[in-house]
Amino acid sequence: MTSKNYILALDQGTSSSRSIVFDRQGRIVAMAQSEFRQIYPQPGWVEHDPKEIWESQLATAREALAKAGIGADELASLGITNQRETTLVWDRRTGEPVYNAIVWQDRRAEPTCAALRERGLEPTFREKTGLIIDAYFSGTKLKWIFDNVPGTRAAAGRGELAFGTVDSWLMWHLTGGALHATDVTNASRTLLLDVRRNEWDDELLAILDVPREVLPSVHPSSHVYAMTRPELLGASVPIGGIAGDQQSALFGQACFEPGLAKNTYGTGCFMLMHTGAQFQTSTNGLVTTSAAQPTATPEFALEGSVFIAGAVVQWLRDGLNAIKGSGEVQNLAETVPDSGGVMFVPAFTGLGAPYWKPEARGAIVGLTRGSTVAHIARAALESIAFQSAALLSAMSRDAVAAGGSPVSELRVDGGACVNNLLMQFQADLLGIPVVRPRVIETTALGAAYLAGLSCGMYANLQELAGHWQVERRFHPTMPRERAQELMQRWERAVRQTVAV
Repeated sequence: MTSKNYILALDQGTSSSRSIVFDRQGRIVAMAQSEFRQIYPQPGWVEHDPKEIWESQLATAREALAKAGIGADELASLGITNQRETTLVWDRRTGEPVYNAIVWQDRRAEPTCAALRERGLEPTFREKTGLIIDAYFSGTKLKWIFDNVPGTRAAAGRGELAFGTVDSWLMWHLTGGALHATDVTNASRTLLLDVRRNEWDDELLAILDVPREVLPSVHPSSHVYAMTRPELLGASVPIGGIAGDQQSALFGQACFEPGLAKNTYGTGCFMLMHTGAQFQTSTNGLVTTSAAQPTATPEFALEGSVFIAGAVVQWLRDGLNAIKGSGEVQNLAETVPDSGGVMFVPAFTGLGAPYWKPEARGAIVGLTRGSTVAHIARAALESIAFQSAALLSAMSRDAVAAGGSPVSELRVDGGACVNNLLMQFQADLLGIPVVRPRVIETTALGAAYLAGLSCGMYANLQELAGHWQVERRFHPTMPRERAQELMQRWERAVRQTVAV
């Protein structure tokens, strides 16, 4: 049991880096955030500057500690949560990246994926990784780097390069290059890990032509990884917890038992349902993934990913110039009673689960002379709920098929969950309560909880579950017939995105 009362969570996201200081009760003491550049070299490509990721994360960590008025020597531990699948390769000797970070949204590896599917390899990857073959995941991005950046595959084979997701990149710098590691949740998103054994798989490495020498070591999510360099934060701090952002949010929402589910409303939407020790293969378009693991025992979750959620509001602001700030969208949407028959399918980068249509493109359908920008704004907001409802329907069908029960409530977090209009519409579509906790920064909170477990701040999962508190429940008020009619209209609109 540690006598120290604070944990620092590093929350490295797609559009910004954040750092949050939590106290022993899981309350936010201080927070700092810094946005960084999004790089779009050509359509369908998305990159980040790896140095900007590290520099912005370090700056926010220092700022959060200063705001909290504490020193690093008062931290019991440090947790890391990160945008998953984003792929980095760097020189082990110099720490210099060989290429920009290829972001999870990036679609450049789709030709590689198509070739793998044509070879009939989908069942092999599905059986070992729980994933489908898609450009979303890290392994095909890594293959693209080796295929397109001269000399990198040979250098990797000589042990000169290191591959990692963002957590590994941050740990490398936090420890001055002493540690090249990852946790099971991030490793499970690479298409390279046998998730039943939590070990890199030689057959998958051979298929993607990835040298084993480039890979990080894999550990449980709650684990004392290493100590940070003292000069970075003012004292050495143990790195005690790591999880990819969505598994971290599942943990922060205290979804420790099979059947409990959460949805994170961020740039994309990510719904996960804990399935315990059961590796359950979806028959409804979801993927199986490793849940955050407090011990070496594998735990799993079913996951569905919506590629464009909150990003549709950014498009309303930056692409359509319909609003000046993202916070204005609810007020604009509330100036009309409904979307006036408009359906907005934001398939800007294809459609993720449960459709998996990489060729789909965004569409606004149902427009009439009476349609206004307010109707489009409302349809944009509602698109987030429609996509999430399709995920939960798939998840409940999988749960019932496995002998369980349909999801009975949905715990929500992420930036867009503060939008009451969206949350009420979500509950109406689902027909079950939508539950918003008091602390909606559950991605960072999950990393803090994992770090707190490894250092003895928390005794067990039961103690953590006692910290989770409800801020508001949204109960469905829409007749089920109306909700089903709306979902049918949504599905018709989705079909049109593939036809255009």
